[in-house]
Amino acid sequence: MTKFKSLKLAMLLGSVVAASLAIPALEAEARELRGWNIHVEDYPVSHGMEAFAKELSEKTDGELTAKIFHSGVLGSQPDAIEQTRLGVIDFGVFSLGPMGQVVPEANVVSLPFIFKSVPQMYELMDGEPGAALSKGLEAKGLIALGYYDAGARSFYTSVKPIEEPKDITGMKIRVMNNDLFVGMVDSMGGNATPMAFAEVYQAIKTGVVDGAENNPPSYESTNHFEVAKYYSLTQHLIIPECLCMSKKTFDSLTPEQQEIVKVAGRNSTELQRKLWQEREAASMAKVEGGGVAVNSIADKAAFQAAMAPVYEQYLAQNPELTELVNMFRNAQ
Repeated sequence: MTKFKSLKLAMLLGSVVAASLAIPALEAEARELRGWNIHVEDYPVSHGMEAFAKELSEKTDGELTAKIFHSGVLGSQPDAIEQTRLGVIDFGVFSLGPMGQVVPEANVVSLPFIFKSVPQMYELMDGEPGAALSKGLEAKGLIALGYYDAGARSFYTSVKPIEEPKDITGMKIRVMNNDLFVGMVDSMGGNATPMAFAEVYQAIKTGVVDGAENNPPSYESTNHFEVAKYYSLTQHLIIPECLCMSKKTFDSLTPEQQEIVKVAGRNSTELQRKLWQEREAASMAKVEGGGVAVNSIADKAAFQAAMAPVYEQYLAQNPELTELVNMFRNAQ
Protein backbone atom coordinates (compact mmCIF):
# COMPACT_ATOMS: atom_id res chain seq x y z
CA MET A 1 0.00 0.00 0.00
CA THR A 2 1.41 3.45 -0.98
CA LYS A 3 1.92 6.23 1.54
CA PHE A 4 -0.84 8.18 -0.19
CA LYS A 5 -3.35 5.30 0.16
CA SER A 6 -2.36 4.73 3.79
CA LEU A 7 -2.86 8.40 4.57
CA LYS A 8 -6.23 8.38 2.80
CA LEU A 9 -7.38 5.30 4.75
CA ALA A 10 -6.30 6.83 8.05
CA MET A 11 -8.20 10.01 7.29
CA LEU A 12 -11.30 7.98 6.40
CA LEU A 13 -11.14 5.95 9.61
CA GLY A 14 -10.63 9.12 11.59
CA SER A 15 -13.74 10.63 10.04
CA VAL A 16 -15.79 7.55 10.90
CA VAL A 17 -14.64 7.62 14.53
CA ALA A 18 -15.32 11.35 14.82
CA ALA A 19 -18.79 10.90 13.34
CA SER A 20 -19.60 8.09 15.76
CA LEU A 21 -18.54 10.22 18.72
CA ALA A 22 -20.76 13.01 17.50
CA ILE A 23 -23.86 10.76 17.69
CA PRO A 24 -25.44 11.07 21.16
CA ALA A 25 -25.77 7.86 23.18
CA LEU A 26 -29.13 6.23 22.66
CA GLU A 27 -31.39 6.65 25.67
CA ALA A 28 -33.08 3.59 27.16
CA GLU A 29 -36.56 3.19 25.77
CA ALA A 30 -39.22 4.46 28.18
CA ARG A 31 -41.85 1.95 29.25
CA GLU A 32 -45.31 2.76 30.59
CA LEU A 33 -46.84 0.26 33.00
CA ARG A 34 -50.61 -0.14 33.39
CA GLY A 35 -52.09 -0.24 36.88
CA TRP A 36 -55.58 -1.41 37.95
CA ASN A 37 -57.49 0.12 40.87
CA ILE A 38 -61.11 -0.43 41.93
CA HIS A 39 -61.29 2.73 44.04
CA VAL A 40 -62.06 6.31 43.03
CA GLU A 41 -59.15 8.74 42.58
CA ASP A 42 -59.59 10.50 45.92
CA TYR A 43 -59.03 7.50 48.17
CA PRO A 44 -56.09 6.35 50.33
CA VAL A 45 -55.38 3.36 48.07
CA SER A 46 -55.40 5.57 44.98
CA HIS A 47 -53.04 8.11 46.51
CA GLY A 48 -50.68 5.31 47.51
CA MET A 49 -50.65 3.95 43.97
CA GLU A 50 -50.01 7.37 42.47
CA ALA A 51 -47.06 7.84 44.85
CA PHE A 52 -45.73 4.47 43.69
CA ALA A 53 -45.98 5.55 40.05
CA LYS A 54 -44.29 8.89 40.75
CA GLU A 55 -41.36 7.26 42.52
CA LEU A 56 -40.86 4.79 39.68
CA SER A 57 -40.62 7.63 37.18
CA GLU A 58 -38.29 9.72 39.34
CA LYS A 59 -35.93 6.92 40.38
CA THR A 60 -35.61 5.48 36.85
CA ASP A 61 -35.25 8.89 35.16
CA GLY A 62 -38.39 8.22 33.18
CA GLU A 63 -37.40 4.75 31.98
CA LEU A 64 -40.41 3.40 33.88
CA THR A 65 -43.64 5.33 34.11
CA ALA A 66 -47.07 4.15 35.13
CA LYS A 67 -50.65 5.02 34.27
CA ILE A 68 -53.21 3.98 36.86
CA PHE A 69 -56.76 3.29 35.78
CA HIS A 70 -59.02 4.02 38.76
CA SER A 71 -62.63 3.06 39.47
CA GLY A 72 -62.29 -0.42 37.97
CA VAL A 73 -62.34 0.80 34.37
CA LEU A 74 -60.05 -2.05 33.30
CA GLY A 75 -62.54 -4.65 34.47
CA SER A 76 -63.76 -6.46 37.56
CA GLN A 77 -61.38 -7.51 40.31
CA PRO A 78 -61.36 -11.24 39.42
CA ASP A 79 -60.71 -10.39 35.76
CA ALA A 80 -57.99 -7.90 36.69
CA ILE A 81 -56.25 -10.43 38.92
CA GLU A 82 -56.15 -12.90 36.01
CA GLN A 83 -54.94 -10.24 33.57
CA THR A 84 -52.17 -9.26 35.98
CA ARG A 85 -51.07 -12.88 36.29
CA LEU A 86 -50.87 -12.99 32.49
CA GLY A 87 -48.96 -9.69 32.27
CA VAL A 88 -51.71 -7.86 30.38
CA ILE A 89 -52.05 -5.55 33.39
CA ASP A 90 -48.69 -4.77 35.01
CA PHE A 91 -49.77 -4.10 38.61
CA GLY A 92 -52.76 -3.40 40.81
CA VAL A 93 -54.08 -3.26 44.36
CA PHE A 94 -56.27 -6.25 45.12
CA SER A 95 -58.22 -7.29 48.20
CA LEU A 96 -56.93 -10.58 49.56
CA GLY A 97 -60.60 -11.62 49.97
CA PRO A 98 -61.36 -12.39 46.30
CA MET A 99 -57.68 -13.25 45.76
CA GLY A 100 -58.39 -16.45 47.67
CA GLN A 101 -60.14 -17.89 44.62
CA VAL A 102 -56.74 -17.98 42.88
CA VAL A 103 -54.26 -18.13 45.76
CA PRO A 104 -55.41 -20.46 48.57
CA GLU A 105 -52.96 -18.88 51.03
CA ALA A 106 -54.78 -15.55 50.71
CA ASN A 107 -57.92 -17.05 52.27
CA VAL A 108 -56.12 -17.33 55.60
CA VAL A 109 -56.44 -13.59 56.28
CA SER A 110 -60.20 -13.81 55.62
CA LEU A 111 -60.63 -15.95 58.72
CA PRO A 112 -62.45 -14.00 61.47
CA PHE A 113 -60.26 -12.67 64.29
CA ILE A 114 -57.08 -14.01 62.64
CA PHE A 115 -55.54 -10.65 63.58
CA LYS A 116 -55.85 -9.20 67.07
CA SER A 117 -55.57 -5.58 65.87
CA VAL A 118 -54.62 -3.44 62.89
CA PRO A 119 -51.09 -2.76 64.24
CA GLN A 120 -50.61 -6.51 64.61
CA MET A 121 -51.76 -6.94 61.00
CA TYR A 122 -49.02 -4.53 59.89
CA GLU A 123 -46.42 -6.43 61.91
CA LEU A 124 -47.41 -9.87 60.64
CA MET A 125 -47.89 -8.89 57.00
CA ASP A 126 -44.48 -7.18 57.02
CA GLY A 127 -42.90 -10.20 58.71
CA GLU A 128 -42.57 -13.96 58.30
CA PRO A 129 -46.31 -14.78 57.95
CA GLY A 130 -46.70 -12.16 55.20
CA ALA A 131 -43.59 -13.49 53.45
CA ALA A 132 -45.10 -17.00 53.47
CA LEU A 133 -48.31 -15.65 51.98
CA SER A 134 -46.26 -13.75 49.37
CA LYS A 135 -44.68 -17.02 48.25
CA GLY A 136 -48.15 -18.33 47.50
CA LEU A 137 -48.87 -15.24 45.43
CA GLU A 138 -45.60 -15.57 43.53
CA ALA A 139 -46.35 -19.20 42.71
CA LYS A 140 -49.49 -17.91 40.95
CA GLY A 141 -47.67 -15.19 39.01
CA LEU A 142 -47.97 -12.20 41.36
CA ILE A 143 -45.22 -10.31 43.20
CA ALA A 144 -46.36 -8.70 46.47
CA LEU A 145 -44.80 -5.25 46.82
CA GLY A 146 -46.70 -4.24 49.96
CA TYR A 147 -49.84 -4.88 51.97
CA TYR A 148 -52.18 -1.90 52.17
CA ASP A 149 -54.60 -1.18 55.00
CA ALA A 150 -58.25 -1.76 54.10
CA GLY A 151 -59.53 -1.18 57.60
CA ALA A 152 -61.08 -3.41 60.24
CA ARG A 153 -64.69 -4.49 59.93
CA SER A 154 -66.86 -4.19 63.04
CA PHE A 155 -70.54 -4.75 63.86
CA TYR A 156 -73.10 -1.95 63.85
CA THR A 157 -76.70 -2.46 64.92
CA SER A 158 -79.94 -0.64 65.54
CA VAL A 159 -80.76 -2.73 68.63
CA LYS A 160 -77.95 -2.66 71.19
CA PRO A 161 -74.17 -2.62 71.48
CA ILE A 162 -72.19 -5.85 71.20
CA GLU A 163 -69.86 -6.43 74.12
CA GLU A 164 -69.49 -10.21 73.93
CA PRO A 165 -70.45 -12.97 71.47
CA LYS A 166 -73.77 -13.82 73.16
CA ASP A 167 -75.00 -10.27 72.44
CA ILE A 168 -75.39 -11.28 68.79
CA THR A 169 -77.68 -14.21 69.65
CA GLY A 170 -80.94 -13.92 67.72
CA MET A 171 -79.91 -10.82 65.75
CA LYS A 172 -80.15 -10.71 61.97
CA ILE A 173 -76.81 -9.45 60.65
CA ARG A 174 -76.07 -8.65 57.03
CA VAL A 175 -72.78 -10.20 55.83
CA MET A 176 -70.94 -10.54 52.54
CA ASN A 177 -71.83 -13.63 50.55
CA ASN A 178 -69.03 -15.86 51.86
CA ASP A 179 -69.39 -19.08 53.84
CA LEU A 180 -66.67 -17.96 56.27
CA PHE A 181 -68.61 -14.83 57.21
CA VAL A 182 -71.92 -16.65 57.44
CA GLY A 183 -70.30 -19.19 59.76
CA MET A 184 -68.80 -16.37 61.84
CA VAL A 185 -72.21 -14.90 62.72
CA ASP A 186 -73.91 -18.27 63.06
CA SER A 187 -71.23 -19.46 65.52
CA MET A 188 -72.24 -16.61 67.86
CA GLY A 189 -75.94 -17.48 67.69
CA GLY A 190 -76.85 -14.79 65.17
CA ASN A 191 -78.70 -15.14 61.90
CA ALA A 192 -76.33 -14.30 59.06
CA THR A 193 -78.13 -12.62 56.17
CA PRO A 194 -76.18 -12.20 52.93
CA MET A 195 -77.51 -9.36 50.79
CA ALA A 196 -76.31 -6.74 48.32
CA PHE A 197 -74.48 -3.86 50.00
CA ALA A 198 -76.74 -1.31 48.29
CA GLU A 199 -79.76 -2.78 50.11
CA VAL A 200 -78.34 -2.54 53.64
CA TYR A 201 -79.50 0.98 54.58
CA GLN A 202 -83.15 0.30 53.83
CA ALA A 203 -82.97 -3.18 55.33
CA ILE A 204 -81.77 -1.80 58.66
CA LYS A 205 -84.25 1.09 58.57
CA THR A 206 -87.22 -1.21 58.01
CA GLY A 207 -86.03 -3.92 60.41
CA VAL A 208 -85.36 -6.58 57.79
CA VAL A 209 -81.96 -6.92 59.46
CA ASP A 210 -80.80 -5.67 62.85
CA GLY A 211 -77.40 -4.60 61.66
CA ALA A 212 -74.39 -5.19 59.48
CA GLU A 213 -70.60 -4.93 59.66
CA ASN A 214 -67.99 -2.84 57.90
CA ASN A 215 -65.03 -0.50 58.35
CA PRO A 216 -65.53 3.08 59.61
CA PRO A 217 -65.26 4.88 56.21
CA SER A 218 -67.87 2.54 54.70
CA TYR A 219 -70.17 2.83 57.74
CA GLU A 220 -69.91 6.62 57.54
CA SER A 221 -69.91 7.29 53.80
CA THR A 222 -73.05 5.16 53.20
CA ASN A 223 -74.90 6.91 56.06
CA HIS A 224 -75.56 3.55 57.69
CA PHE A 225 -74.78 5.29 60.98
CA GLU A 226 -78.08 7.15 60.63
CA VAL A 227 -80.08 3.93 61.06
CA ALA A 228 -77.66 1.83 63.13
CA LYS A 229 -76.60 3.88 66.13
CA TYR A 230 -74.48 1.28 67.91
CA TYR A 231 -70.97 0.67 66.57
CA SER A 232 -69.05 -2.05 68.40
CA LEU A 233 -65.36 -2.23 67.50
CA THR A 234 -65.02 -6.00 67.30
CA GLN A 235 -62.55 -5.69 64.39
CA HIS A 236 -63.49 -9.26 63.48
CA LEU A 237 -62.21 -9.02 59.91
CA ILE A 238 -58.97 -7.25 59.01
CA ILE A 239 -58.36 -8.13 55.38
CA PRO A 240 -55.42 -6.26 53.83
CA GLU A 241 -55.07 -5.36 50.17
CA CYS A 242 -52.00 -6.27 48.15
CA LEU A 243 -50.02 -3.95 45.90
CA CYS A 244 -49.09 -6.68 43.44
CA MET A 245 -47.04 -6.65 40.24
CA SER A 246 -47.28 -9.22 37.51
CA LYS A 247 -44.36 -11.63 37.83
CA LYS A 248 -44.00 -11.50 34.07
CA THR A 249 -43.59 -7.74 34.22
CA PHE A 250 -41.26 -7.88 37.23
CA ASP A 251 -39.03 -10.53 35.61
CA SER A 252 -38.72 -8.39 32.46
CA LEU A 253 -37.13 -5.52 34.41
CA THR A 254 -33.43 -5.03 35.03
CA PRO A 255 -32.11 -5.87 38.53
CA GLU A 256 -31.75 -2.13 39.18
CA GLN A 257 -35.34 -1.48 38.14
CA GLN A 258 -36.58 -4.40 40.25
CA GLU A 259 -34.94 -2.91 43.34
CA ILE A 260 -36.50 0.48 42.62
CA VAL A 261 -39.91 -1.19 42.26
CA LYS A 262 -39.54 -2.98 45.62
CA VAL A 263 -38.45 0.17 47.46
CA ALA A 264 -41.25 2.22 45.85
CA GLY A 265 -43.72 -0.46 46.91
CA ARG A 266 -42.62 -0.27 50.55
CA ASN A 267 -42.74 3.54 50.54
CA SER A 268 -46.18 3.49 48.93
CA THR A 269 -47.44 1.08 51.59
CA GLU A 270 -46.26 3.32 54.44
CA LEU A 271 -47.99 6.33 52.87
CA GLN A 272 -51.24 4.48 52.20
CA ARG A 273 -51.46 3.18 55.76
CA LYS A 274 -50.96 6.70 57.11
CA LEU A 275 -53.65 8.09 54.80
CA TRP A 276 -56.05 5.28 55.73
CA GLN A 277 -55.65 5.97 59.43
CA GLU A 278 -56.39 9.65 58.82
CA ARG A 279 -59.50 8.74 56.81
CA GLU A 280 -60.70 6.37 59.54
CA ALA A 281 -60.21 9.02 62.22
CA ALA A 282 -62.25 11.52 60.20
CA SER A 283 -65.04 8.95 59.69
CA MET A 284 -65.13 8.06 63.38
CA ALA A 285 -65.35 11.74 64.31
CA LYS A 286 -68.29 12.17 61.97
CA VAL A 287 -70.29 9.19 63.22
CA GLU A 288 -69.68 10.05 66.87
CA GLY A 289 -70.76 13.60 66.08
CA GLY A 290 -73.89 12.08 64.58
CA GLY A 291 -74.88 10.51 67.88
CA VAL A 292 -73.49 6.99 67.43
CA ALA A 293 -72.60 5.06 70.60
CA VAL A 294 -69.16 3.57 69.96
CA ASN A 295 -67.76 0.87 72.23
CA SER A 296 -64.31 -0.67 72.08
CA ILE A 297 -63.56 -4.29 72.93
CA ALA A 298 -60.13 -4.57 74.50
CA ASP A 299 -60.19 -8.34 75.05
CA LYS A 300 -61.37 -10.30 72.02
CA ALA A 301 -60.57 -13.73 73.50
CA ALA A 302 -64.24 -14.72 73.90
CA PHE A 303 -64.94 -13.83 70.26
CA GLN A 304 -61.90 -15.77 69.07
CA ALA A 305 -62.96 -18.78 71.12
CA ALA A 306 -66.41 -18.66 69.53
CA MET A 307 -64.78 -19.05 66.11
CA ALA A 308 -63.57 -22.60 66.84
CA PRO A 309 -66.21 -24.26 64.57
CA VAL A 310 -65.32 -21.87 61.73
CA TYR A 311 -61.62 -22.73 61.98
CA GLU A 312 -62.26 -26.45 62.35
CA GLN A 313 -64.35 -26.55 59.19
CA TYR A 314 -61.88 -24.39 57.27
CA LEU A 315 -58.86 -26.52 58.24
CA ALA A 316 -60.74 -29.74 57.51
CA GLN A 317 -61.27 -28.43 53.98
CA ASN A 318 -57.75 -26.96 53.67
CA PRO A 319 -55.39 -29.14 55.77
CA GLU A 320 -52.36 -27.99 53.77
CA LEU A 321 -52.83 -24.47 55.20
CA THR A 322 -52.75 -25.52 58.86
CA GLU A 323 -49.17 -24.37 59.41
CA LEU A 324 -49.82 -20.95 57.85
CA VAL A 325 -53.05 -20.49 59.83
CA ASN A 326 -51.21 -21.29 63.07
CA MET A 327 -48.38 -18.91 62.13
CA PHE A 328 -50.91 -16.05 62.03
CA ARG A 329 -53.22 -17.23 64.79
CA ASN A 330 -50.57 -17.95 67.41
CA ALA A 331 -48.60 -14.75 66.92
CA GLN A 332 -48.45 -12.51 69.97
